[in-house]
Amino acid sequence: MNLNGVLVPLITPFAEDGEIALAALEDLAYAALDEGAIGLVALGTTAEAATLAPDERQAVVEICGRVCRERGATLVVGAGSSDTRGSAAALLALKDRADAALVTVPSFVRPSEAGVLAHFAALAQETPVPLIVYNIPYRTGQSVGAATLRRLGELPMVAGVKHAVGGVDQDTVTLLADPPEGFAVLAGDDPFFSALLALGASGGILASAHLRTARFAELAAAWHAGDVAHARTLGHRLSVMSASLFAEPNPTVLKGVLHAQGRIPTAAVRLPLIPASQASVDAVLRLL
Repeated sequence: MNLNGVLVPLITPFAEDGEIALAALEDLAYAALDEGAIGLVALGTTAEAATLAPDERQAVVEICGRVCRERGATLVVGAGSSDTRGSAAALLALKDRADAALVTVPSFVRPSEAGVLAHFAALAQETPVPLIVYNIPYRTGQSVGAATLRRLGELPMVAGVKHAVGGVDQDTVTLLADPPEGFAVLAGDDPFFSALLALGASGGILASAHLRTARFAELAAAWHAGDVAHARTLGHRLSVMSASLFAEPNPTVLKGVLHAQGRIPTAAVRLPLIPASQASVDAVLRLL
């Protein structure tokens, strides 16, 4: 499993009849890997996973898994919930189907940080695949500090964290200054990808990398190689594009752009999301 670079959390494209456009999904998967992504994330937030039926989720994982196996790439699958027992059952279903699972910090329940640690400790004992903790407090309502993230990183079967706290805060700086050995810190807020790489992040899980995938891969390589001047300039450009893609709820603008490029058959999203405005889509197209 490789977590040193860019992983693309794939959208779920829909056809005119509302069904998943499987051929378009496959094309997006191949394109991301062929342009430099080290892996894919299936059933993440960007995939509108909460709106997919069980058979649709299975189809998405099968396509992404096959493409990753053909390309020798890493497949991460979104799994888990606020219920520890239910999360463990979902993880068991990933045996032989994924290289790792992306598991959010429990939402709505809002346990203490000790409860978050106990949740992942229990999952680490049950899971057949390594875990990537998804720390995204503006969605879960639960903030996890650097000290707790370090303790999570010391658990067996916990491979890293997707760190998406809405910026570069003190916990981000503290964690990256001294992460656990072998613990991958992955940027999860696209506009701050370059900043986290500069601080020592391993890579990122970035919806924006559907577009200009090779450039995002180049940015990661530049920071890892210490080419600061090139990385800083490229990072600024990509951050501006990323910010424009999140002008409306993810993945609505991204889908509008991909549809305008002819890469997916529709820009459709499923309720409660609604399609992005043309103005937001046009703003990204101008930047591209």
